[in-house]
Amino acid sequence: QVQLVDSGGGLVQAGGSLRLSCAASGLIFSFYDMGWYRQAPGKQRELVANITRGGRTNYADSVKGRFTASRDNAKNMVYLQMNSLKPEDTAIYYCNAMKFRIGHDPYNYWGQGTQVTVSS
Repeated sequence: QVQLVDSGGGLVQAGGSLRLSCAASGLIFSFYDMGWYRQAPGKQRELVANITRGGRTNYADSVKGRFTASRDNAKNMVYLQMNSLKPEDTAIYYCNAMKFRIGHDPYNYWGQGTQVTVSS
């Protein structure tokens, strides 16, 4: 059974930092592209950052230069270092694991989410 457990959220003042973690189990972690998404109240879930199996990263324009995604395949962990946080970064953050399959729907798993609140 695949499980993704998000942690590390909390309340922080604007300009502060947080580090989110996601522990994955029940899958061959190194085969999956990993992502961080967020959903603010009244808004759709959006991609924040992803990191491919090969370690290549991609970021939303709104977080470029402030957030850094990383992964540790030996520990089945993915991280999101968030610096210079802004009130508009307030959202529930979700870890995602995806493995594309030729001719089939991809394997797609989600963490339970962790709340990040940035006060002004």
